Amino acid sequence: MLLSFARTLRYPISLLIIVLVLSGCTSPSSSSTTSEATPKRLTLLFNVQSNTIDPHTDVNYTASRAGISETLVKVDDQQQLQPWLATSWESKDGQHWTFQIRPDVTFHSGTSVDAQAVKDSLERVIQTNPAIRNALHIEKITAKGQTLQIVTDTPLPQFPSELVHPNTGIIDTAVDAGTPSGTGPFVLAQFKPGIEVDVKRNPTYWDGQVKLDEATFSFNEDANARLLALQSGNADVVYRFPVESLSQLQTDPNLVIESVPGLRAHQLIYNMNHTHLAKLPVRQAIDSLLNRQEIVDAVMSGQASVAKGPFLTDSPFSPPYTDKPFDIQRARTLFAQAGYTVSNGIVTDNGTPLTFKLITYQSRAELPLIAQLLQANAAQLGIKLEIQQVDNADEYLAENKDWDMAIYSFITAPRGDASYLLNSVYTPTGGLNYGQVKDAQLNTLIQQLNQTVDSDQRNHIAQQAVEMIDRNLLNSYIIHPNNFVAHQKNVSGWVTSKSEYYMLTKDLDVN
Repeated sequence: MLLSFARTLRYPISLLIIVLVLSGCTSPSSSSTTSEATPKRLTLLFNVQSNTIDPHTDVNYTASRAGISETLVKVDDQQQLQPWLATSWESKDGQHWTFQIRPDVTFHSGTSVDAQAVKDSLERVIQTNPAIRNALHIEKITAKGQTLQIVTDTPLPQFPSELVHPNTGIIDTAVDAGTPSGTGPFVLAQFKPGIEVDVKRNPTYWDGQVKLDEATFSFNEDANARLLALQSGNADVVYRFPVESLSQLQTDPNLVIESVPGLRAHQLIYNMNHTHLAKLPVRQAIDSLLNRQEIVDAVMSGQASVAKGPFLTDSPFSPPYTDKPFDIQRARTLFAQAGYTVSNGIVTDNGTPLTFKLITYQSRAELPLIAQLLQANAAQLGIKLEIQQVDNADEYLAENKDWDMAIYSFITAPRGDASYLLNSVYTPTGGLNYGQVKDAQLNTLIQQLNQTVDSDQRNHIAQQAVEMIDRNLLNSYIIHPNNFVAHQKNVSGWVTSKSEYYMLTKDLDVN
């Protein structure tokens, strides 16, 4: 059509002008004109839904993952702390901290980010999030210009690492947190609870040009639905596709598959208030029903490693772990030694068959499968496990008391320090202490860790604490899954991070 139209003009110079104009409009090197013609747009499909976009309370960190909010400090894939909205920090005693806030940064609202704005944001998260309040131990904040001074109520050597937590994201507190105004490469356009987050490019991003014009961060807990969306081209990046489809996806020339060792642990949580589960031999017996290697091979298609404890075995805070073999006969013996009757293929307590309610959820497709394997092994021993799947495991476990065990998953060392796991899971006020662990000796050890500055001493104390957790089997750690992601071949700039905190970045692009 273009040539036909040009011939009618019969003037070569006019044809050249038209071609140059049209070429200029479609040149991929001109991002601004490209944006006007065909916006660069990407859809990421994630496996966990969020019902809030408030960076300070969302346990799924959606605002951080969608590139809306940023923190003072970030962590790289070597688990080293890096400056982000703070350019530097220092403390001589681990209790009095001075942070320099990066200049020339503005919120999406247009307000400048200075120390006072950071103070307001931190004070809000302390007020709205008890878990973060307990983790930060902030006693006083002083702001002047770009200098922020923080005093904690106790020496807290790991304080900068606590500020990596996405719930400490810095936002403009003058703006409703339901439509958070952060500093990230993307501005919130629309949030549909439980469905998706739509964002658009931040044209004044402090860290350089943002390559995408728009993006959608969608939630879908159905792994098969995520897979179909990827194969049909309706999604550009898909997190945690069904692992059993790995070999099939690897043969698709239009897709790129990435798999990296993760910092996550799938685990079995015991309700320590339960009459039977409060007994160590019962927990040991149930642990013996976990066939970890079968889970790695059959459920995870090799995309995981056997967990011997909460941290990878080469972690500086991992002690020598106790072996935990899969052994149904051992489980039978442990129940008998604990005073239970094991006969005729049934385990009973004073004539009552043992039955437990096991909670799990679908957003990680392998978790229900692990639950079913445990259920089958328990049945072989003579114990009934009733599996219940819930939509939001965190809410359910926190708000309900009618469960006995839970197959659960979370990142145990997101910031290169053991204190996160120990404080959030094993202290009485820990935000993830769903099992209601109350161990005075362990808690004393954790408080000692919280006041120790020297890194070698901290690692030694952490090892002692983890050894205590392992010896008393306060949780059964099952496997460490890899992080695996599939994306279309035309996607560039994607990084599958170990921390899983940063997904929509300024460098993400579609070609």
